[in-house]
Amino acid sequence: MLHCAPVAPRGCGVEWEVTVSDLAVHARGLVKEFKGSGGVRAVDAVDLEVRPGEVFGVLGPNGAGKTTMLRMLATLLRIDDGEATIFGVDVKRSPHQVRQLIGVTGQYASVDEKLTARENLRLFGRIHGLSSKRAGATAVDLLGRFDLEDAADRTIAQFSGGMRRRLDLAASLISQPPLIFLDEPTTGLDPRTRGQMWDTVRDLVRTGSTILLTTQYLDEADQLADRIAVIDRGRKVAEGTSGELKASVGNSTLALRLADPDRLDEAARLVARTVGRTAGRTPESGRLTVPLDRADEAADVLIALRETEIGVVQVSVEEPTLDEAFLALTGEHAHDKDDPGRSNSSMSETDLTNEMEASR
Repeated sequence: MLHCAPVAPRGCGVEWEVTVSDLAVHARGLVKEFKGSGGVRAVDAVDLEVRPGEVFGVLGPNGAGKTTMLRMLATLLRIDDGEATIFGVDVKRSPHQVRQLIGVTGQYASVDEKLTARENLRLFGRIHGLSSKRAGATAVDLLGRFDLEDAADRTIAQFSGGMRRRLDLAASLISQPPLIFLDEPTTGLDPRTRGQMWDTVRDLVRTGSTILLTTQYLDEADQLADRIAVIDRGRKVAEGTSGELKASVGNSTLALRLADPDRLDEAARLVARTVGRTAGRTPESGRLTVPLDRADEAADVLIALRETEIGVVQVSVEEPTLDEAFLALTGEHAHDKDDPGRSNSSMSETDLTNEMEASR
């Protein structure tokens, strides 16, 4: 017999009608405008639907509004306009109930520097209603999962940045909430620890959690996310699976390495004029990439470069990458700007505090 949950992210060939109460996250027309921004919206009429049991990735350049949007959904910032629900619970009307359904980790999460790692995790467990015995056992389990056993009884003031990041992640998972917001969770982690976090995310989904993930690591979204929304300048500009986003920029990608890397910008402009699409550049290696709609466009590009006497030492045709889709959709690389929801570049510390207090 074939069984399939009506809201499962990976279905079994059956389309189901999904209601708002079925969704882990349902947002319509979300708006956030910070004071002193000159009327520029950090989040501008964003719609979002996250299904139970999936990893939903949010990509965008720094400053696109990813963190601001997440903080509104997590009740940490007031929603200026629009509506949002978490498992059918209204974020604006019932913030305390929403907080019982979510776990949050990100740049704004905090631990007590005067306590040890073990004490912090036990404290978080007790705050979330765990018995003393269960809080202690959960703390031991998380310390092991995040490779912090040897540092369990050291105060947080003695931790390195990477160790604090791992503890921060562990604290957000203490109560195993049904919905977990992970705001760039692997920033500052070494490759080994990043891999451990990826495994943890997969384990959480296997045991029933839903993940909303923001990240600047495109490979992270590619590896983990069932669906991805691309946010640019506060607006959602695309949504789909990783494969769908890659396919949106062409069937294949032409990759070139130039004989003279100093002519990379000139070559990129020429390629863009030839095929009508933005070319990606890697200055360190003199590499140029551009999505192709048709196979004969590769010949057009090579002829144009030859006529301009721009030498090419290596040519290949590759499958499109998520990085190329991201560049085509936003026109920017992932680390170009700061998100006003993450830094104080667009709002003062007082404004940020007032926003958070107003949302409580």
